[in-house]
Amino acid sequence: MIDGRMRRQIQILLTALLVVLAGGSSMQAWQTAVSIEGDRFLIDGRPTYEGRAPKALGRLMNARMVNATFDDENPATRPEGLDPEVNAARFITAMDEYRAQGILAFTLNLQGGYPGYEGAINSAFEPDGSLKPAYIRRVARVIEAADAKGMVIILGLFYQRQDQILTDEDAVRAATRNAAEWIAQKGYTNVVIEIANEYRHGGFDHPLLKSDAGQIELIELARSVHPKLLVSTSGMGNARFAPMLCEAADFILLHGNGTEPEDYAERIAEVAHYGKPTVFNEDWCFSDDSRGVADAPAKATAAFEHGASWGIMNQIRNQQWPFIFGIGKSDEGQNAKEDFAAYKTLRTLVGMP
Repeated sequence: MIDGRMRRQIQILLTALLVVLAGGSSMQAWQTAVSIEGDRFLIDGRPTYEGRAPKALGRLMNARMVNATFDDENPATRPEGLDPEVNAARFITAMDEYRAQGILAFTLNLQGGYPGYEGAINSAFEPDGSLKPAYIRRVARVIEAADAKGMVIILGLFYQRQDQILTDEDAVRAATRNAAEWIAQKGYTNVVIEIANEYRHGGFDHPLLKSDAGQIELIELARSVHPKLLVSTSGMGNARFAPMLCEAADFILLHGNGTEPEDYAERIAEVAHYGKPTVFNEDWCFSDDSRGVADAPAKATAAFEHGASWGIMNQIRNQQWPFIFGIGKSDEGQNAKEDFAAYKTLRTLVGMP
């Protein structure tokens, strides 16, 4: 009979084997290390945006690019012309463009995001929670490209349209453990974890992914596997975060999709007293969304002025097939014009030249 200790040793050996299959060596010395000091982010031991706008010190302005590593294994829905490797390469090529506007982090997800159609099968996890070598190798390419550019990856594990791929809650736990072990084996120092995208979302099937207690369990599980890993999760678009999660998480992830910029001061104040970095890593804010409001500059400014980092989600451009990477131009149509305005605002806020 295999006892718990032996099972754990087998899991570690399997993870090490996966690293080899994924084409990477474990514990390589990487260039970029993210850490937290109080409510500030540090990269390589120095507060972010040092020497830029004083208010930007320690912030982590970011962009949601969860389909940069997208695949669709469902032959009934797979888009014609989709090449996951080419898609990832296009995103990597665009990284410098975002960095020049003040972006220091990208949000990825091992189960992607809504690609503009239903039925996709897009997951780095097998039903038992083990990692798919081809998918995780693609994620590694993006992480390592970001590392080379001094950038951080906010790596989500679970997405509400894809958790059904995992057979049960034990598979969810195994997936969490395997992802954390993979990061530890690779030695990545520019990765922080978002356990679930909007964990209370009704699209999740597994109860573990829909409760505060479940998120805390998974946060603690990831941390037990990789004690140096910074771990959080994200709430819904109301820009609120449960008090017990504020205590458990290393940083606070807010989504502002359903929140007006004039409410940001109150929402940020609700979590600021925990003394941890507050990061918006999803804000849907374009004129062709359901609210009909083009307010990305107002949202970015409100979040920034009240002490939070802000992250843009241009769902139409970056997340819905066919994915477009690179910042929009002011003369390319309404969505591209709004994309341009949002990044111009970010650049100004952080004091980029």
